[in-house]
Amino acid sequence: MRNNNQFFLIFATLFLAFAYGCKQKAEVKNDVIDSASFKLIAPSVVTEKVKHDSDDPAIWINQNNPEDVLIVGTDKGGDTGDGGLYLFNLKGKKIDSIRPLKRPNNVDIAYNLKLNGKLYDIAVCTERNVKSIRVFSLPNLQPLDGGGLQVFEGEADSLRDPMGIALYTEPVSKNIYAIVGRKTGPKDGTYLWQYLLEDNGKGQVKATLKRKFGFYSGLKEIESIAVDNELGFIYHSDEMYGIHKSYAHPDSSNVELALFGQTGFTEDIEGISIYKTSGTTGFLLVSDQQASKFRIFKREGEKANSHQHSEITFRTLQIVESDGSDVTHHSTKKFPKGFFVAMTDDGTFQIYDWRDLKID
Repeated sequence: MRNNNQFFLIFATLFLAFAYGCKQKAEVKNDVIDSASFKLIAPSVVTEKVKHDSDDPAIWINQNNPEDVLIVGTDKGGDTGDGGLYLFNLKGKKIDSIRPLKRPNNVDIAYNLKLNGKLYDIAVCTERNVKSIRVFSLPNLQPLDGGGLQVFEGEADSLRDPMGIALYTEPVSKNIYAIVGRKTGPKDGTYLWQYLLEDNGKGQVKATLKRKFGFYSGLKEIESIAVDNELGFIYHSDEMYGIHKSYAHPDSSNVELALFGQTGFTEDIEGISIYKTSGTTGFLLVSDQQASKFRIFKREGEKANSHQHSEITFRTLQIVESDGSDVTHHSTKKFPKGFFVAMTDDGTFQIYDWRDLKID
């Protein structure tokens, strides 16, 4: 009987040791897998620093020379009132700037705005501390707005500070619209205002209000706005709640087509950019700000005529707490599949070769 008991104890001890060893190996294996998935991807180019605080980039492509590509980036300037708009080439060198601007946050780009019979490519940014948007020509950054265009007029001062902006070019009329968000706003479906940018009859831009719309949880704020021109959709980040999707055309009803990205984010949902692989397919890259990651969703819905956007992966870059980003599939010699650019917290913008992100 004693021998049987001894045999049982030895067997149990060996079994437990084996099981524990397997568990340890499994844990090590999982650690390796997790470590690999969180490997930082390095940028191809880091721009020179702005003077104060980088916030949002946009990509301009010369329609007459596809190798001529510039990054337009904002410098908020803190409380100094010394913000600005900067131009960088694809080597990251500053080639021009316009300052001072009073806390410019976001910037976007559109092509072929007609003023006094001439077509202009434009960069439009918000200028928060003077409750305006600014319009500049590209690539020479000449003001086209007479010093600024007031937004959210008629609202209380506390509801008039513009932050986010995106430009929509209507495919038939070619009219260009600015969709403007603010530091804070109401939950009644009017957080975003949409303005037609047009000639004031004197060769300068005027902004005509066309629509009030948008969805807001009331939890924090909405800054990032992105427009899918080809598909006619607007996305905006409700920072601690989710990503809202609606129609871009100003005559559209105020309908929420989708609400997604409500899980997985650490805290603030920030910059949105759209990579297009065809007329209808591609990816939405959304900043998970406090995690310093970008979560990636399918541009198209999961099913035909569906507006649900499934998250497919995330990428951890060397960017820290990014507010704004932009991306293009435009091919150059340096970036044959396009590139992704985002601000980081050291006053620079980082440029990533799309091929390095390995998203497909």
